[in-house]
Parts: sequence; structure tokens; C-alpha cells
Amino acid sequence: MSESAANDQTPITVVTGFLGAGKTTLVNYILKEQNDWKIAVLENEFGEVAIDDGLVAESLDAPEDLITMDNGCVCCSVRGDLIRTLGQLSSQRKKFDAILLETTGLADPAPIVYTVQTNPKISEHYRIDSIVCLADCKHITQHLDEKKPDGAVNEALQQVAFADKILLNKVDLVTEEEKTALKERLAGINKFATVIETERSRAPLEKILGLQSFNMDSILKYDPSFFEEQEQGKFEHRVDMVQSVGVQFTGNLHAQWFNMFMMDLLKERAADLYRTKGLLSFHGQGNTKFVFQGVHEQINFGPAKEPWKDDEERINKFVFIGKNLDRKLLTKSLMECLYKEDSK
Repeated sequence: MSESAANDQTPITVVTGFLGAGKTTLVNYILKEQNDWKIAVLENEFGEVAIDDGLVAESLDAPEDLITMDNGCVCCSVRGDLIRTLGQLSSQRKKFDAILLETTGLADPAPIVYTVQTNPKISEHYRIDSIVCLADCKHITQHLDEKKPDGAVNEALQQVAFADKILLNKVDLVTEEEKTALKERLAGINKFATVIETERSRAPLEKILGLQSFNMDSILKYDPSFFEEQEQGKFEHRVDMVQSVGVQFTGNLHAQWFNMFMMDLLKERAADLYRTKGLLSFHGQGNTKFVFQGVHEQINFGPAKEPWKDDEERINKFVFIGKNLDRKLLTKSLMECLYKEDSK
């Protein structure tokens, strides 16, 4: 997709977070108190947000239950199909800077990402901008530590693992030591999510909206120190722990071997792989730099905006965020995909 086409799409920020994390407070702040952004908020259940009396509901050419706020923002409920709701909103979408979709009670945003990216009627008008997780400083540790019955997922772990941004909310309710420990814990789960500290969900909207942090090229911005830390073994494997695993090495990949590796990996482990991201150099592709980003088995793959420079070292970088990940096995399998002169 061209850059101009992407700029014409309305960005969707997906908001997750455990019960009590502050999602509804954030929504109310956006709808009623801030005046810099014109945002359409899509709610799973309308009753979750306390809407002031006297607000005017528009009915002409608008989705069902669309309510307009004094600051130009709107709120509507997604009582039916998400495709239908976004389709109805498409005629008015250019009035808004962004759309915020709250996934109340939904730990896994993959169905939303899949819907937006694969339905042509939706992808023509919208793009996923980022996945934001609200985390309650005071209580998230107990949610992360909660033991679930066999086969059940820990929703709090999933929400952190999927996120591009984490709003560390209610920081005024914990000590500096508790906050530091929590940030280290979150980094162990998802090193690449940007952590933004907030009180009463007062998030600087310019830090969470319209940043294209879900864009495939975001792999190019990753902190090199993370891969160094991985090589030094700073993040140890913990059974049943959701974690970030980073792998990097130089050279050119054999396209067919890499494709076979990814197909087998996703076939066997898609449910355990919450997010995958990569920056790649392939043999026979000249200076074309490739990037990919995935949610479970759904992978977007294509050339980066900028090619490899003539004097740039070809460093392949891979990020896997999920559970029960074996870094040594992933590294070995990926390095077996390197092109060798006798592998023609």
C-alpha cells in the first residue's frame, strides 16, 4: 500500500485492559474533557460509559446510537457486527482525527485486526494504528500472577503482550519502587511496548493516537539494546511465562527456507505467538529491505519504505512475543534459513 493511500485511511486505536484498569475513565475523558482531538469512540456496550443528559443523538446518515459531544467527538455502541458499524461510520470518518475502539472483556484483539486488514470494504477506509493496553498499577501484578485453569488464558498477560503502548495508570497509588518493579515486569513480557505513566487515565493523546506504531516499518525503530540484552541472557526463559524473545544475526536469508520455517511455526504455535515482527534481508533481492508483523497466524509482509544502504550491514532482526518460547531453538531454526553458496 502506498504512503498516500495509508494517509487517507482513518487510524483505529484498539484499547484493551483488565476490569478496573481505567478504560471507561479514558473514554469519558476523550468524550467530554479534552478539546484537541475529534475522535469517534466505539463501545462494545453503550451502558459502560456514563453519558451526560441533554446530549444530542444524530440519526440521519449515522450509525445507530451515535451520540455527539460538545467537543465534536462522538460515541456509539457496537451492538452488532463491527464491519457494519465501521461501514456506517465511513461516510463521516474524515470528520475525525482517529477512531478509538474499546474491546471491553476481549483480551485478544486479533479478530479486530484481522477484520480491518482483510475486509476490503473496511481496509479501504481504515487502518490499525496501535493497540493500547491500560494497566492498573495497583492491581495488575495480582492479575499477571493469577493461575488459570488448564487451557485457560491469562487475559492480563495477553493484553500486555499484544500492546504497542501501555498506559500505566494510577501511578499515584504506588511507590516509586513498586512502579519500577512493575515496569521491569512488563518489559519482561513485552519489551517493545512504549510505557506511558498516567493518573486517572489522563493520557496525552498525541502519545497514543495517530503514531502508526502498528505499521510494519516500526520494526526499524526497535531499541538495539534489547537484542544485546538477549545475547547476554538478561531475559531468562520461564515456563508458562509470556515474554519477548529477540533474535538477530547478519547475512541473507534463503526465501524458500524462511517461508517454510514461518509456515511450520505458525501452523504449530500460532495460538502461543501473540505478536511477531521482523526485519529481513533476502538473497537475490538487491537492496530491498523487508519487514513483517503478525498477530497470531495473520502475517503482513512487504518491502520497507527505505532500502538497505550500500554500506549498511545486513542485520536480520526478529521479535516473538508469546508464551513458552524457546529462544535457543528459534535462533537455531532461523539461522538455518541463511542462504549458502552451495544451497542454490
